[in-house]
Amino acid sequence: MQITASTVSLTVDDVAASQRFFTTHLGYTEQAAADGFASLTRQDAAVDIVLLARGNQVLPADQRDQHASGLILAFTTADIQDEEKRLRAEGLTITMPLREEPWGERLFQITDPNGVVVQFVEWTTPNAS
Repeated sequence: MQITASTVSLTVDDVAASQRFFTTHLGYTEQAAADGFASLTRQDAAVDIVLLARGNQVLPADQRDQHASGLILAFTTADIQDEEKRLRAEGLTITMPLREEPWGERLFQITDPNGVVVQFVEWTTPNAS
């Protein structure tokens, strides 16, 4: 198997709100869109995102009413402190403040209008115990 791209599909209540969030604050661009659907991409290593409206008939019947929950969309980035400051300056609420774990992970989280948790991670040298 050779994987040529990666996409995460998120079922949300308000496709337009999530689409605005990802394009305005996270640098995604619209690849395609229709009623209850949007496909978003970036020009770097970030995963592509497909947003589907809950109840969308393209989904199998047992998946139509599900909602993206319990999922953390994580992006590894450099200069995480600058990203946190930028997003805060753009008016976003930081839903988990920037912190550093003893194993060398610096991270913070924001949440989109549909409750999709987006986590930013930067790896550092772990603290000596």
